[in-house]
Amino acid sequence: MTWWEYLLSYEVLKNLGISIGIFFLFLLFRKLFTKYVFKLMLKLGQKTPTELFSNITVAFEQPIRWLFIIIGIYVAADYFPFMEQSNPLFLKIIRASVIVLIAGGLYNLSSGSSLLFMKINDRFNMEIDQILIPFFSKAIRFIIVAISISIIAQVFEYDVNGFIAGLGLGGLAFALAAKDAIGNLFGGIIIITEKPFTIGEWIKTPSVEGTVEDISFRSTRVRTFAQAVVTVPNAILANESITNWSKMGKRQITFKLGVTYDTPRMKLQRTIVRIEETLRANDDIHPDTIFVKFDEYNDSSLDIFLYFFTKTTVWEEYLTVKEEINFAIMEILEEEGVSVAFPSRTLYVETQADPVGKMAGTM
Repeated sequence: MTWWEYLLSYEVLKNLGISIGIFFLFLLFRKLFTKYVFKLMLKLGQKTPTELFSNITVAFEQPIRWLFIIIGIYVAADYFPFMEQSNPLFLKIIRASVIVLIAGGLYNLSSGSSLLFMKINDRFNMEIDQILIPFFSKAIRFIIVAISISIIAQVFEYDVNGFIAGLGLGGLAFALAAKDAIGNLFGGIIIITEKPFTIGEWIKTPSVEGTVEDISFRSTRVRTFAQAVVTVPNAILANESITNWSKMGKRQITFKLGVTYDTPRMKLQRTIVRIEETLRANDDIHPDTIFVKFDEYNDSSLDIFLYFFTKTTVWEEYLTVKEEINFAIMEILEEEGVSVAFPSRTLYVETQADPVGKMAGTM
């Protein structure tokens, strides 16, 4: 029997048709799963007390779709006339494909691990720092990928131990080539362990000022007040001085108020007392530290030193309190008849009488 006679034989065509039919049947199962079963699982997940079932369903949706195709290929191969189902390479590819699908589902689920950590944090009061949540999520994804590659390598009978040993021999060269990346990684670890800031806080460094949006293995992303996003390498950020404005319990206001030199002493004393009483009576001013003192004789003014704190640290609220205090001080000055000094200089001109004129007047 020739090759063409074999291809056109009834047995071969029958098995080929069955094989193709089985494959298309599984494609139909895949479509039915997407249209009905998956939607039903989502509805059931919404009725559960937690969102874990829904998250698992969404994460494994695409892997399950591909699983129908892989199972269809495997079952159809039993009737496929040109390849045996027991072929070692074919079985290895099928096993590796299933591992990839499982890893893909776990990888998708780990992106929602931030939500999982938040729920654990809220329920058990574990006080997980907001920086650690995305960091843990990225670490879990890395572990999933590394384990999956290792398992697939073992399926294809690759010596993983030899590969790891090879990495050990080339570790020094790798470290030298990736020293910046390693520095950024350790910088991120320092930031997480020392916790100078967390996500959502307002920080200021020599490099950037703004709100922390995210921290990764390599860098920290900060959104400035101009809505620009600045990405700072962790190695640089860990070695800089960091001012965390969000950690403030109160916000400082200090300035000098200069009044004119012709202000009588009694008016100056009464003005100082009234300003201090106004500050102490204001509920938005922190009562622990309030100083209003006659500080010094300046070149063109008598300076009153003011030093106090607002209870709020929110920028807009702070400015509102500061404005109210300024208007109150202005009202006190107006009622006491005290004028605010401004830089000025008095020039005295001395004139001398004309000696010739004096002589002519006496004659």
